[in-house]
Amino acid sequence: MEKNHVIELLPEYLDGLLNKTQKTTVEAHLKDCNSCSHELSELKKLFKVFKEEKETTPSGNLKTNFFEQIELEKQNNSKVVSLDNVSVQGKNNWTNNLLKIAASVVLLVGVYFFGKQQQEQISGKEIAHLADETQAFKQTAMLSLMGNKSASKRIQGVNFIEEFSDPDEAIVSALADRMLNDENTNVRRTAVEVLSEFTASETVKNSFIKALKTEKDPGIQITIIQVLGKIQEKKAAASMQYLLEQDDTQPYVKEELESVLPNII
Repeated sequence: MEKNHVIELLPEYLDGLLNKTQKTTVEAHLKDCNSCSHELSELKKLFKVFKEEKETTPSGNLKTNFFEQIELEKQNNSKVVSLDNVSVQGKNNWTNNLLKIAASVVLLVGVYFFGKQQQEQISGKEIAHLADETQAFKQTAMLSLMGNKSASKRIQGVNFIEEFSDPDEAIVSALADRMLNDENTNVRRTAVEVLSEFTASETVKNSFIKALKTEKDPGIQITIIQVLGKIQEKKAAASMQYLLEQDDTQPYVKEELESVLPNII
């Protein structure tokens, strides 16, 4: 007499979903059926792999959608099978169950990697947003310090440029304003030293050229002349010539001008 197999009940048996009568019957059948016992062993290995797999928690929406789809699939395809009515046809049932397991694995792997990718995208956006907020905070702090009544605070604000790897035009313009208009010589000198690191900016170069006609401190004048001479800024020639012709220009400043001018004309 051909035995009734219990393969389709094994997943529910492992999950503890069978009633007491079904559980007792399945366990009795497993003692005498090598085929079903082998199926049970394979399922246990598969479940163990799933349990040992490191979880990546999907976002809330992804998790909700996934379980909704699983519930819908269970409603459409799940059937309560009476043990007395189960008649499995050897290889055909094994093939069907193998395909179901394979489909489940593909679904779980897809959800795993999709959830991981979605999490990485969300994390990337959050990091970028945080970086933007940090940059804005630094800029506000720097501009606030440069507008302080205390000269030492303004110098501190000028030196705050070190916090920016790529300062924007607003910061460069604020530094140029300190260099051209600050009443304190030390603040202007510090601004010149800082701006000398950003001579690729047209704003910086034009501000240096303008400062040649307005700056009265000889030390700052020489620093500006040396910076413009180093980058060979030809547009600075006229302002240098103007400074050279002024009666109140210090002799050592004129010497510096005379050594630099021939190289940029």
